[in-house]
Amino acid sequence: MKIIIAGGTGFLGENLEKYFTEKEDQVFILTRNPKRKNEIYWNASELGEWQNVLDGSDVLINLTGKSVDCRYHDKNKKEIYTSRINSTKILQDAINQCKIKPKIWLNASSATIYTHSETQLNTEKNGIIGDDFSMNICKSWEKEFFSVQNEEVRKVALRTSIVLGRNGGAFPKLRMITKLGLGGKQGRGEQKVSWIHIDDFCWAVDWIIRHEDISDVINITSPEPVSNKELMATMRKLLKVPFGLNAPVWQLEIASLFLGTETELLLKSRNVYPEKMMRSGFQFTYFNLEAALKDLFRS
Repeated sequence: MKIIIAGGTGFLGENLEKYFTEKEDQVFILTRNPKRKNEIYWNASELGEWQNVLDGSDVLINLTGKSVDCRYHDKNKKEIYTSRINSTKILQDAINQCKIKPKIWLNASSATIYTHSETQLNTEKNGIIGDDFSMNICKSWEKEFFSVQNEEVRKVALRTSIVLGRNGGAFPKLRMITKLGLGGKQGRGEQKVSWIHIDDFCWAVDWIIRHEDISDVINITSPEPVSNKELMATMRKLLKVPFGLNAPVWQLEIASLFLGTETELLLKSRNVYPEKMMRSGFQFTYFNLEAALKDLFRS
């Protein structure tokens, strides 16, 4: 296949590129800072020469968007919003002009679209979507993505949970704080953590591409969410760290100021179930958290 990954130089993009390249697919990366032969310049807001590589491609994957690991002041809020909406909009403009359109377009979204819930398991069908900054970003993003329908292009919005991998995302940070003795619960510790191993994430994307009956929104997450308290206890167990200091909310608020982030990333309960993936017959390699973490620690 000929695969285009927009915003593909981050953690998820790098792993998807490696996965598909090893399968002998042809992968091109759209980026602001091209450095390799398969990387093509784009600024995520204007049409340009990058359109040529999109025409005739099989798959478009859009991962573009400013990281939400920042303080939510007005400037960052605007960039979080515009980076997602503008890139989605300009990709649609480019697709409209393609002589041979991609067969499938997978656009990033987030499991954060669902409300804080410690008991309600959110599926694509019954998930409760709320009304705050993060959820509204996801809603606007998906609305823009699905605003135009091309008959030839199957669209899928990936409501992805926390992705655990060796070379990026949350795992290296969790490992570090656990080793430092700070691996206790955050806040009450009852908030749910929906997660997926990076290998299963890549396999899930490939599965969706190859199963033409999958479309619309889909939860990309392990079927076994865990509590924050359970996550940290498993980290301590596997690292053989005998204790971990708990972090009450007031400490997290102070720390988040110094670290330039938001406590929501730790305290929001993401309780999500991949009903559509399960019904399609997808089989997770890492079904439970301990098995996933054991693999990451071995590496």
